[in-house]
Amino acid sequence: MKVCIIGNGLVSLTLAKALINKDIYVDIFYNKSHTKYNQSRTLGISKTNTEYFNKYISNIKNIQWNIKKIKIFTENFLENEILNFEDQNKDLFSVILNHQLFNQLNKELKKSKFFSYKKDIDCEELLKKNYKLIINCNSNHKITKKFFSQKLEKNYNSFAYTTVFKHKKTSNHTAVQIFTNNGPLAFLPISEIKTSVVYSLREKKHNEEINLADLIKKFNPKYEIETVDNFTRIELKSSNLRKYYNNKILAFGDLLHKLHPLAGQGFNMSIRDVKELIELIDKRIDLGLDIDSSICIDFQNRTKSKNYIFSKGVDWIYEFFNFESKFNNKTLSKSLKLFGSNQSVNKIFKKIADIGLNN
Repeated sequence: MKVCIIGNGLVSLTLAKALINKDIYVDIFYNKSHTKYNQSRTLGISKTNTEYFNKYISNIKNIQWNIKKIKIFTENFLENEILNFEDQNKDLFSVILNHQLFNQLNKELKKSKFFSYKKDIDCEELLKKNYKLIINCNSNHKITKKFFSQKLEKNYNSFAYTTVFKHKKTSNHTAVQIFTNNGPLAFLPISEIKTSVVYSLREKKHNEEINLADLIKKFNPKYEIETVDNFTRIELKSSNLRKYYNNKILAFGDLLHKLHPLAGQGFNMSIRDVKELIELIDKRIDLGLDIDSSICIDFQNRTKSKNYIFSKGVDWIYEFFNFESKFNNKTLSKSLKLFGSNQSVNKIFKKIADIGLNN
């Protein structure tokens, strides 16, 4: 049984590792000989997804940094957090540097007899090959343009600026999200002496006049900052694919759903998709059935509506705080603080962030 994956990004490697753990042969087709991840980019992985990753995909305990508390502020309400999430000192989620996860998965895959890298080939030639499934994670591939061009897309007219700063040693297990008047700013701890920053900055002109390092220091929650690395910039858009498959070709990863990074849920949604796909494959194997295009239909039926609702919920959070910043008013923040202080509501928020809309 052999499966093809197009693209060699993090989602591709994660899915490939999950599949070879089931003794399924996987070929990854890629365009470039190396994928280089900027060392300032991080991923937030929920507690349930971290446990699943460690048990069924790859042991990432040595590269994960656990977060036990989340504090959320707005620029209009900096004196006190409007939301506070914690669970009796238990971990809420983990932060991992992209390049470290990529390197670990890449090394493990190369050691497996069930896996091989292949250079990309012509679209028609690829379709002729005897793969049970072709899973496309590459939004720029010709197969994407041919079969997966219809999507609902939103341009935030924003860029996500990411960096890592070094600071004096501190107990660093609290993540902080500040909804500033220029856009959401997240402080994500990665060690006792380093913290990652993601600042989703709305573009007014070109932001040449804005000093990002100064903005970080302005909203700095507690750190004695020593050095700040260079910033990298990524344009922000959200999208939802209208149809997940074409015959035996299944779209996957960011190609299915791309989110605003404010909630750190993009990779989490992909891990949940990996889990759904693996469960569908397991059921067929247990029944002695082969993998065919019907699995694509089942996958869409199980995930599409949940993914769409969840992604629109993230967009709603962005628009909620964007609306407040425009009017420079504390009323919405105060209302949300009151709402979130209810223990039952707070528990629901944490559960959705952890497992999405799954039961």
